[in-house]
Amino acid sequence: MSSSSSIADSPPAGNPQAPGVIYVQGVPTSDTRLTLGASILVSPMAIGTWAWGDSTWGYKPEMFDDIAATWEALQEESSGINFFDTAEIYGRGESERIIGRLLKRSEENGKPKPVIATKFIPFPWKLNYPSCLLNAAKGSMERLGVDVIDLYQIHGPIHLRSIEVVADALAEAVKLGLVKAVGVSNYSIDQTVRMHAALAKHGIQLASNQVEFSLLRRYPETSGLIAKCHELGVAVLAYSPLGMGRLSGKYSAENPPPSSRKFSNYPMTELKPLLTIMERIAKEHDVPMTAVALNYTICKGTIPLGGARNPEQARQNAKALGWRLSDKEIEELESVALIGSTGFIWQHG
Repeated sequence: MSSSSSIADSPPAGNPQAPGVIYVQGVPTSDTRLTLGASILVSPMAIGTWAWGDSTWGYKPEMFDDIAATWEALQEESSGINFFDTAEIYGRGESERIIGRLLKRSEENGKPKPVIATKFIPFPWKLNYPSCLLNAAKGSMERLGVDVIDLYQIHGPIHLRSIEVVADALAEAVKLGLVKAVGVSNYSIDQTVRMHAALAKHGIQLASNQVEFSLLRRYPETSGLIAKCHELGVAVLAYSPLGMGRLSGKYSAENPPPSSRKFSNYPMTELKPLLTIMERIAKEHDVPMTAVALNYTICKGTIPLGGARNPEQARQNAKALGWRLSDKEIEELESVALIGSTGFIWQHG
């Protein structure tokens, strides 16, 4: 796949047959499909499943039924969402095991298999590449109950081995048929460029870079990361697009989110101007505030990963499709949005 020309030369976004379209250029709909790594077709929005099985989010086994109902609601044709993101570290593999159970249930019921992305955690003490990555991929495959991983991502730039060594390991996973497409997460512009070039030597397109992006952290756009990724044909996946619930309308200064939710951890009093504008726009479009936050990230050329732990949350997320914020509305939102920052160890992008 070519780099910057892949977008300009392709049919309009939303055409499932359009090769190389990595972000929505018009109105996102339930029929829109984007192409990652020239190999997988995904909806313009994904479901992040960190909360499925992880104690960070207060998960308990009795919550499985709600998650199963959420999965089934999302498999309704009207939702249009076919993309789920997990990681080996979420609940120490429990998130993957839950998805594995749900995939098996869908297969038994004759439902189409959604696209599943997961991640390899490259702890600094993991030095023996490619074996550490390949073994981790096989472990994820076993927990998910799949023969191949659709999208396999490096969870963060915390590896001590060079990007080129890690790229060689990802390429080996592709060549062995363990994964279809490969991506990264929390990578800076320079790191993304290096990984893209290293994979290109193997004839492999870097599919994605997953970074925190929302109205509470516009840094990936203002830094030029999103534009550079698009130039390289790399899709941008936006995690925490709701600011860990802060943009959902559920929380306020009087009722703040749990202290464990560290991303975009601003006092709710500072967010009141933004939330006021979001609430007005939501009413004008007859959608929940979550849909405004998610639609914003789509308008900025990313694929948001909104969390959902019950069917109602899933349906609210789906209402981000079928319309698009106007330029004036985006300008209003950005007048009170926050830029955010990077982290020395984890969040480079």
